[in-house]
Amino acid sequence: MAGPLKGYRIIEIAGIGPGPFAAMMLADMGAEVIRVDRAQAVRSGVEGPGGDLLQRNRASIALDLKHPDGVATLLDLVEGADALIEGFRPGVMERLGVGPEQCHARNPKLVFGRMTGWGQGGPYAPWAGHDINYISLGGALAHIGRDGHDPVPPLNLVGDFGGGGMFLAYGVVCALLEAQRSGEGQVIDAAMIDGTAALMTMFWSMSAVGLHDPQRPGTNLLDTGAHFYDVYRCADDRHVSLGSIEPQFYAELLARLGLSDDEQFLRQMDRGEWPALKQRLREIFSTRTRDEWCDVFEHSDVCFAPVLTMAEAAEHPHNVARQGYVEVAGVRQPAPAPRFSRTVPTIERPPSQPGADTRDVLLAWGVDPTRVDELCSSGAAVQA
Repeated sequence: MAGPLKGYRIIEIAGIGPGPFAAMMLADMGAEVIRVDRAQAVRSGVEGPGGDLLQRNRASIALDLKHPDGVATLLDLVEGADALIEGFRPGVMERLGVGPEQCHARNPKLVFGRMTGWGQGGPYAPWAGHDINYISLGGALAHIGRDGHDPVPPLNLVGDFGGGGMFLAYGVVCALLEAQRSGEGQVIDAAMIDGTAALMTMFWSMSAVGLHDPQRPGTNLLDTGAHFYDVYRCADDRHVSLGSIEPQFYAELLARLGLSDDEQFLRQMDRGEWPALKQRLREIFSTRTRDEWCDVFEHSDVCFAPVLTMAEAAEHPHNVARQGYVEVAGVRQPAPAPRFSRTVPTIERPPSQPGADTRDVLLAWGVDPTRVDELCSSGAAVQA
């Protein structure tokens, strides 16, 4: 693997959503990440995550963590790892015999990353939830939506990925850096509710100084209240986006629309005018197609972009020029991000089926070949 994390070894206890996303981010950056899938996933014969792009760039081994030798094997692997990440409910890893205490007894320098929705403690900690719940209790969802309408869940980008997997990956890298100095590992309690709250920091700041009214979602500067920060439907039922906040960018918008002398539009920050100005822009944008508006605004400082689907984004000239999407094993997908000038991240392997690499990984991580045979014979480990 290439990338800035080359040389680090990380164990991922297979899960869903934010855990695999964090592991993908770490693997994309060059870390050797092995995914530990359930042995039952192989024995059942059910198609596993081989088509899940979140599983890219890492090998899969299958262990039975209810089998003593499966637990012993995982702890053996821990000795050679820099970090382990898991996404079970609090206490599950401890009950399996592979919690932080057991792992640190084998490798005191190990970074032990834990991904949950509610966190390792607190009244909600033992209970199930999903992204929509975490961003609700984290104070984000109430503020995402248009004036007079119900809150709109922003896919599962804020809780699972932005506030969850990304914060876990960030925490792991921070702890790895600290471990280089101290020689000691630690436990990371990465909770989606905490990450969501952190993502809302700017709005806490804006609310404190009167620039954002949290009691009136959909009426503020960045939540579709302003006419100059919104999306507009075009004549072909496609959309464009505007973000003309700063005066110079707003002036460019008005100039290109022929509205530079319109007294009403010149009152940009008069919130009382926003609803009427928004309606006027709706009428204006409805007169041309999305591509026609691109001809008017692209390559200017209006802060404009067409609203693209995933497929359209992959074909857009800007993204093509930046090689923002790549094809691996016949599947198009986003390229690793961010970019590095020297240690360039790559996608070197498509997602593996559960247990596809059990023997190879165990041997590569120093398990004796005879022991590998014994583990597979006993069912503690399974080769797909």
